[in-house]
Amino acid sequence: MKNYADILQDLIKKSCEKGATSADAMYVEDEGISITIHDKKLENLERHDGHDLGLRIIVDGKQAIGSTSDLSKESLDTLVDQTISMARHLPADPYCGLANPDQLVKDMPNIDSFDKTELQAEDLIDMAIECEAGALSVDGVSTTEEIQASWSRTKSVLASSNGFFGEKKSSSTGIVAVSIAGKLPDMQTDYDYDSSIYVEDLKSPSLVGKISGERAVRRLNPRKIETGRFPIILDPRIGSSLLGNFAQAINGISVARGTSFLKSSLGKKVFNNSITIIDNPLLLRGKRSRAFDAEGLPTKMREVVKDGVLTTWIMNLSAARQMNTTSTGSAVRAPGSSSVPSVSNFYMQPGSISPKDLIKSIKKGFFVTEVMGNGINAITGDYSMGASGFWIENGEIVYPISEASIAGNLKDMFLNLTACTDLTFHNGIDVPTLLIEGMTTASQ
Repeated sequence: MKNYADILQDLIKKSCEKGATSADAMYVEDEGISITIHDKKLENLERHDGHDLGLRIIVDGKQAIGSTSDLSKESLDTLVDQTISMARHLPADPYCGLANPDQLVKDMPNIDSFDKTELQAEDLIDMAIECEAGALSVDGVSTTEEIQASWSRTKSVLASSNGFFGEKKSSSTGIVAVSIAGKLPDMQTDYDYDSSIYVEDLKSPSLVGKISGERAVRRLNPRKIETGRFPIILDPRIGSSLLGNFAQAINGISVARGTSFLKSSLGKKVFNNSITIIDNPLLLRGKRSRAFDAEGLPTKMREVVKDGVLTTWIMNLSAARQMNTTSTGSAVRAPGSSSVPSVSNFYMQPGSISPKDLIKSIKKGFFVTEVMGNGINAITGDYSMGASGFWIENGEIVYPISEASIAGNLKDMFLNLTACTDLTFHNGIDVPTLLIEGMTTASQ
């Protein structure tokens, strides 16, 4: 077996000998299996096993990146020569560059991101069959559209001419169920899924199937929505995308370019006093955990929003240099690309009211369980999405809603947001059930 540490160090040494001012190299290998079944029969099986190596070279402030999947000596020598040549022909970037040695992570924390359990296709097929049976056990489910199970593991290695060397191994197992309820002309679909670092943490496949079936049946016989301004409740599946919009708005690249609607909001109240939002790259078994970032910097938990106030941007080195501040250790990258800032395990802390009690408190409102489209203006914060879900009247869910729309502005939505108690770590970007007051609803 090849020693990838030696390969990367040799690549960096050759780059510097041939004229690079500095360099880093990343190697990633991954393997996995994905299967799809229908009616207990295997419909699709895919197995992947690949690797990629990326080299970043800086020559007097000029940066270029090359990559290859061919690890032969000849290919790697060519990669060095071509990447140096590209760098010399590109314009200088005053913000590029490696971390200073004193910025690098010193002690690697344990994030418990790798499960040694190796699943085979037969294991995944058994999981999928169990999941399908769970879906079909629900009265009103006519069939399933998709039952998929997957397993994968990844190894990534990063080495730099500033003396950094780091390695990460991660694993993932997942199950997805899409159920179909009813018959034409009223057929409805819905889904459930789960994924985890450790197989033992995965939700029961039969439960995933059952939940997807129950959700599909609940959507039968939908009605149109009332037009007006009403309280909106967001299911955590949908609320997590709203938190993703917030993450993009505080991304250092967007802020440095002036393309974020929150570009002038640092140190200001962007949510109400009850809201605290955490970025925790050190969460044990977290789906987006990392002991070091893609530039070799240490990572740590941060209260990005504390009592409603925005306390920090999400920064890599380049964005931090543009804004004359320091990186938050939030760089991510693929082998063939430069780093960008990104949140890790990003979540909103739970509030004090349960979803059940929240629904009871609403005279008229819309419980949104699905949104469609991409009607978000990152510069202004204007928000308009197609939506479906359930109508709430006098504290009870009374009927399903389809072909609706919801609209507002993200600044107002954030300030008028209440979090419930039901936070679970499910996606890597997670929220509990959310209430947003005063959004506009209409039929499409």
